Amino acid sequence: MDTAIPVSEPSPPAASAAPDGGPPVLKLHIPAHHPAPDDPPDHSAVPRFPAGIVERPDIAVPAHVTHPLADKLIRALDDDGTAIGGWDPKLDPETLRRGLRAMMLTRAYDERMFRQQRQGKITFYMKCTGEEAIGVGQAFALAPDDMLFPTYRQQGLLIARGWPLLDMMCQCYSNPRDRLKGRQLPVLYSSKEASFFTISGNLGTQFPQAVGWAMASAYKGDRRIAAGWIGEGSTAEPDFHHALTFASVYRAPVILNVVNNQWAISSHQDIAGGEAATFAARAIGFGLACLRVDGNDFLAVYAATLWAAQRARANRGATLIELFTYRAAPHSTSDEPSRYRPEDEGLNWPYGDPIERLSRHLSVLGEWSAERQAQLDSEIVDEVREIGREAERHGTFDQGPHFSARTMFEDVFKEMPEHLRRQRQELGI
Repeated sequence: MDTAIPVSEPSPPAASAAPDGGPPVLKLHIPAHHPAPDDPPDHSAVPRFPAGIVERPDIAVPAHVTHPLADKLIRALDDDGTAIGGWDPKLDPETLRRGLRAMMLTRAYDERMFRQQRQGKITFYMKCTGEEAIGVGQAFALAPDDMLFPTYRQQGLLIARGWPLLDMMCQCYSNPRDRLKGRQLPVLYSSKEASFFTISGNLGTQFPQAVGWAMASAYKGDRRIAAGWIGEGSTAEPDFHHALTFASVYRAPVILNVVNNQWAISSHQDIAGGEAATFAARAIGFGLACLRVDGNDFLAVYAATLWAAQRARANRGATLIELFTYRAAPHSTSDEPSRYRPEDEGLNWPYGDPIERLSRHLSVLGEWSAERQAQLDSEIVDEVREIGREAERHGTFDQGPHFSARTMFEDVFKEMPEHLRRQRQELGI
């Protein structure tokens, strides 16, 4: 049986004696940028954990009982596609197929909108390639009205909740069907109806917002919980620590998700502190429950999120979840990842592709086949293409039509004050 390779700790810098024989000269440890773009992909430092070996604690355990899990990795799917261990949620085949379809739809949507940006039809786009199991798996585990505070790489949350792709595309095009009236960057979605809080381009804000909303929900005696997402780089922001303090002190019914996709734009996760300790371990000092999960394992993501949600609903407090994954695509359409990492590094990620892994699991169950996979892929591509054509009929960023400048004065005050009326009249709009 395979054994886990623990996370390597940084070696301390060698002490150098001072010329005068005094105390050693002090040195800083600067995490190495590895591998270099021209080097072959090297994931030898990524810890390997077998599936099914992490025990699933009861949701009522004290937070400190979960702290050893910060240095492990919850996995339900083994390399052959078999679900094993206590974290197997034992989902029925139809739910698994719905999850697979939602992940494939998310990827197909990303591919099309990325191409639209390259054609100049939208200004900007961000894909979540390789991270689809996170948004979709967590959406499946949460209640439909639980409040979500996502960043710009959780479009799978909206898609899994059935939010129309047409609405998302029109927001990216900033056309007259854009409910946000062209006031947001593409991909910064917002949907009160889907309990999806407006995405902010400023990172770290999502955690205190989620904690505050969860505290208000508990204060009112509601039954809805909140969930927030940030990347591993944002754990260095003050917002992260403020949120964990309030979540701990008030036992807020919230799930705090750190998506460790290895890269904060062009900085490796080691720069954010991932070399010295896992990001799940950040919870220990705050007395919060923590889990570390294989983010490319749909079953593990679902099971861990469900565990944290049940714990929150039982008034047992917040859980910090580190979702260990890999950003296979560029950070955004403004990024060229080959300048800071090997071009094909994502193809060698030890924990595989989330879509391929769930498809393999369904096949192991006798509920799927390569032919059905190919057919579904074709159907989804056609579906996204048709919706895309409809969205473009309403306008694109480069061709218009656009919202009138008049709308910049609207939706700010319930009743427009006189000084704004005068300004609008002076502009002749």
